Amino acid sequence: MILRLIKNWTLPLAMLVGILGYFFFAKVSWAAPAKPLVNELIVILTPTLIFAQLLLTFCKVEVRDLKPRAWHGWLLLFQSVSCLAVATLLIVCPMNEVYREVFEGAMVCLICPTATAAAVITGKLGGSASSLTTYTLLSNLLAAVAVPLVFPLVEPHGDIGFFAAFLKILSKVFPLLLCPFFLAWLLRAFLPKLHGFLLSFHDAAFYLWGIALAIVSGQTVRSLAHSEAPASVELLIAFAGLIACCLQFYLGKRIGGHYRERISGGQALGQKNTVLAIWMAYTYLNPLSSVGPGSYVLWQNIINSYQLWKKRKKEQNASA
Repeated sequence: MILRLIKNWTLPLAMLVGILGYFFFAKVSWAAPAKPLVNELIVILTPTLIFAQLLLTFCKVEVRDLKPRAWHGWLLLFQSVSCLAVATLLIVCPMNEVYREVFEGAMVCLICPTATAAAVITGKLGGSASSLTTYTLLSNLLAAVAVPLVFPLVEPHGDIGFFAAFLKILSKVFPLLLCPFFLAWLLRAFLPKLHGFLLSFHDAAFYLWGIALAIVSGQTVRSLAHSEAPASVELLIAFAGLIACCLQFYLGKRIGGHYRERISGGQALGQKNTVLAIWMAYTYLNPLSSVGPGSYVLWQNIINSYQLWKKRKKEQNASA
């Protein structure tokens, strides 16, 4: 019964564990000495979990399937145009500081590239992990070019140059994305028995993502709790993140559905690399705008949880 509950509600339970875990270490006095060790473990554990889950997922991906598709272009166009539209609004229209923070939070959520682990959820939902992986590479390249070009125009105080920012963004994403892919390809080519063995554990990628989500949820709650901004402002920025999240999942599904890639399109545009987005907000914009991508962690995983529940319900009805 307990195992079935964990299997069916992995993502909501992971978020709950992360939130409760934060409050445990924040409120329990005897846990305070363990905080530095916990922080060090998080720094090491999170990329390790993502690497492991991507390796298991990429073992199923055929190299010949990694090619750009028409819907990739439409999604990249939406990311570009929406980011430029919000940036133009911020540059041209005078507005008070609160509204600027709200729009900056939304802008970060729009241009933020696809999460490296999005292929895991896409595969679980029955989408194409190969198409999603291709778009993840393309969207990260787009962000690496657009962010250092556009964001300094919105907040001119940024002191990092274009090429430094370009390389910094790529260094945060590409090793974690490409290394497990090339390792999976090498295993397929030279160690087929080990590759086949890992294939039998491909479902484990989803549960590894659940552990990573618990960690990210705890970090998100910590950043929100430590913010000095009024709660009303944080709620407005979080609401902007919610609108951006729902809009991108909806448009991604509509565009992807036109090309029979509804699931992949929705995850490609909707599931974001929020850790990178928070870094971009802190580096280029008002740091308070990072509440937008911080809240996005919760919004996108609530939607993912609903999608998984809906898929499971459909399968149960089909087998009844």
